Amino acid sequence: MLDHLIKGATVVDGTGMPSYTADVGIRDGRIAVIAPPGTVTEEARSSEDATGLVLAPGFVDPHTHYDAQLFWDPYATPSLNHGVTTVAGGNCGFTLAPLNPARPADADYTRRMMAKVEGMSLVALEEGAPWSWSSFGEYLDALEGRIAVNAGFMVGHCALRRHVMGEDAVGGQPTPEQLERMLALFHEAMAAGAWGFSTTQSATHSDGDGQPVASRHAAPAELLALSRAVAAHEGTQIEAIVAGCLDQFSDAEIELLVEMSAAAGRPLNWNVLTIDAAVPERVPRQLAAGERAREAGGRIVALTMPILTPMNMSLGTFCALNLIPGWGDILSLPVPERIEQLRDPAVRAEMLRRADSKEAGVFRRLTHFGRYVIGDTYSAANEGLTGRVVQDIAAERGQEPFACLVEICANDQLRTVLWPMPTDNDPDSWALRAETWQHEDVMLGGSDAGAHLDRMCGAPYTTRFLGDCLRGRKLMGLEQAVKMLTDDPAQLFGLRERGRIEEGWHADLVLFDPVRIDAGKATLVHDLPGDSPRLDSRAIGINAVWVNGVETIREDVVTGAVPGTVLRSGRDTRTVSTK
Repeated sequence: MLDHLIKGATVVDGTGMPSYTADVGIRDGRIAVIAPPGTVTEEARSSEDATGLVLAPGFVDPHTHYDAQLFWDPYATPSLNHGVTTVAGGNCGFTLAPLNPARPADADYTRRMMAKVEGMSLVALEEGAPWSWSSFGEYLDALEGRIAVNAGFMVGHCALRRHVMGEDAVGGQPTPEQLERMLALFHEAMAAGAWGFSTTQSATHSDGDGQPVASRHAAPAELLALSRAVAAHEGTQIEAIVAGCLDQFSDAEIELLVEMSAAAGRPLNWNVLTIDAAVPERVPRQLAAGERAREAGGRIVALTMPILTPMNMSLGTFCALNLIPGWGDILSLPVPERIEQLRDPAVRAEMLRRADSKEAGVFRRLTHFGRYVIGDTYSAANEGLTGRVVQDIAAERGQEPFACLVEICANDQLRTVLWPMPTDNDPDSWALRAETWQHEDVMLGGSDAGAHLDRMCGAPYTTRFLGDCLRGRKLMGLEQAVKMLTDDPAQLFGLRERGRIEEGWHADLVLFDPVRIDAGKATLVHDLPGDSPRLDSRAIGINAVWVNGVETIREDVVTGAVPGTVLRSGRDTRTVSTK
């Protein structure tokens, strides 16, 4: 007997082939039958009429930071609401394990680092996760049987270094014996099911003490030793971030990424490729890394987002503005001193000069302050400004836009929410995106879901992209768009029997209305442990989501079921060799 029968759906199977109408039956977590409408004779415990609806494989998000959130939110919201059934975590060199049991304080260091570098709520980290593990395998076991999505995790370089080197991980180099211990710990983690190795060399990544995170101190020899270890385990990968990911790679960065991928014989993915017609040289420079990797026996894949991600900014809390060269020192001052500095015309002039310099890279896009929209305000002086554009307010007041923005924020003791209007929302940039998405070394993703919770909301990229393909810019046909969200990432990670609608494959499925599918406006909600805030977005037009054959979402509401699997390398992933 079938567990559930979906009748008359328009099946978009994830392969990119034309859609077709079929009845799809689920049994024991698998797709048991795909047949012409009305021809399934086997009885089903439940069924539904899906006429006019699209049935697709569950979406695969290749870059998330749900490592902690899954403990207090097994549904990985809002990703699951938007049809994501599999998430890849442990990215950017940051994981919650392994932890050295001889140093209990390392857990606090890790929490403070994650709060700073990934914008997670410190209270939520402290109250929402059990922190009961030492080894990476124990961390995976702590999630097993209690999550609603499928989740796989890389091992973070920072955790490996901290476990072995302690405080010397920041600023120090491992002795030969320490490197051997690091490698042994890494092998142990991959044997337990870790997907591989993640690391960061990005200048934007600092720990809770304001110091460069541990992996940034690693020399190339250490990175290559860990990359070679990846080759010893089935179904493993590399994910790496370098400073040039934000704008354009240096020659040395390209060579490092190429050598790491070739040493492992595995794909290496990085994020995020920013596509902007105003900087036409960026895409070819970034994709040159993939061409170079193929020559050397590796593969480098760039992740890029198919939407413009909604985000909040603030002069009062850590956000992307802090990452502009020279801005972090000012924006980290106590609020009264910060306001005093920001009101100084000479300080503002120097900040704007640094923001417009080449070293600011992709962050230059954030400094068109006249294009900011005022969000939530908190003082009588700012009453009526919510929703207004700064350049209009500045013109009324006879002020320069940045000076105007500073005064508005100062009235709220810097609590004002700011919404930057994107500078790359032009037809030429969208045409360049559509062209770039077709490249063999480019894959959709980079949501950062689970991180930067009150600042950005990338999780709904799946539904917003599909809505845009069906009813908006129509840059991609439905079949190809679904393939890019499902089979493409599944193939990169070597997921076994996931990413397509095929008989015998895991029943990770999403049923949606092509006339309605979209994502709602990002809104701030207070639903994290400790009443901490995050941005959320309602899924529109998603009828139902199944994970391993069990319904987890119905009309944007979680069902309470937790059928997800901790996807372990080897068992649940096959090797994707680059040799």
